[in-house]
Amino acid sequence: MDRHFLKEIEIGSKNALVKKRIITHYIYNGTSTITDLSKELDLSVPTVTKFIGEMCEDGYLNDYGKLETSGGRHPNLYGLNPESGYFIGVDIKKFAINIGLINFKGDMVELKMNIPYKLENSVEGMNEFCRILSDFITELQINKEKILNINVNVSGRVNPESGYSFSQFNFEERPLADILSEKLGYKVTIDNDTRAMTYGEYMQGCVKSEKDIIFVNVSWGLGIGIIIDGKVYTGKSGFSGEFGHVNAFDNEIICHCGKKGCLETEASGSALYRILLDRIQNGESSILSDRILSGEQITLDEIIASVLKEDVLCIEIVEEIGRKLGKQVAGLINIFNPETVIIGGTLSLTEDYLTQPVRSAVRKYSLNLVNKDSVIMTSKLKDRAGIVGACMLARSRMFEA
Repeated sequence: MDRHFLKEIEIGSKNALVKKRIITHYIYNGTSTITDLSKELDLSVPTVTKFIGEMCEDGYLNDYGKLETSGGRHPNLYGLNPESGYFIGVDIKKFAINIGLINFKGDMVELKMNIPYKLENSVEGMNEFCRILSDFITELQINKEKILNINVNVSGRVNPESGYSFSQFNFEERPLADILSEKLGYKVTIDNDTRAMTYGEYMQGCVKSEKDIIFVNVSWGLGIGIIIDGKVYTGKSGFSGEFGHVNAFDNEIICHCGKKGCLETEASGSALYRILLDRIQNGESSILSDRILSGEQITLDEIIASVLKEDVLCIEIVEEIGRKLGKQVAGLINIFNPETVIIGGTLSLTEDYLTQPVRSAVRKYSLNLVNKDSVIMTSKLKDRAGIVGACMLARSRMFEA
């Protein structure tokens, strides 16, 4: 990777901006010819030819040979050189960390899922996170100087542009991205975990050509990611998507945000956990009853596994959550008129037990003309959506103009 170009990016030179646009084009389109690229960028063929030549020389792009056509001259296809740089994505969960490494082309080179880690919002918790990530980097069999960016998914309110996190690891006046860059010795960006999952699904999941998408992340908490006309929508300060904190219920349950009646209190993984424990304590039966009544701690993953084993009580609670969630998703569909609504996150692993009640409620509570436009589907990437998105964001955040 040519360090001169990286310096150009920092300075923001005109040439660097054109090269960033070329790289962004290849990120989203794979390979293309110089003629197609010149039309896309609205630049002359000689200008694009000059830049392509320089970028092949510097190692960013590869000449992938002649495009097979029915007649006439066969133009050359160009695309990203996979070995010119690497990007790391990190997805922090409540009880584990997922870390992935992609090459310049976007192929997953290394992936470690479910590395044990208890998320604690403390300096010690942040230092332990940095230690785990540093160990991962140390073990990589690549030239470490080719690691160009690390993107970390953080839950809650995150401003990806300024690098500030307002919910996790918010101990200093400085941006969290700067603190992590200093501790790790690499450029670090951060983004909201749900937005990353949305982007992962958009780039490598169930999205085909759709450009207007809502991704509903039903995990321990509840959030949404929004893509409008092919662009991730962040809002003014990066706080878009706080769907779980819509006031939806007249209940006395205090949400972790400090308010009562939030959607998250009755339609999320934490709600599933609380409701199941309450109903078992009140005499209802589940395959988890003995463990819960003996005081043993169970995990959300174990509850999901019980749903898939056809535990009647667990299924009943998940379906009720789906109905409550679907009623609110109907409102989103009325507002945004999206092409696709993707149900993702931990609870989406229950597949149709959650998705079908959502669909039924959407049909009941949204406008017919509007909901006919929106396909509701379950996440294709499932528990890998966050880590795929983190890796892809690490790359796109560096090159998108």
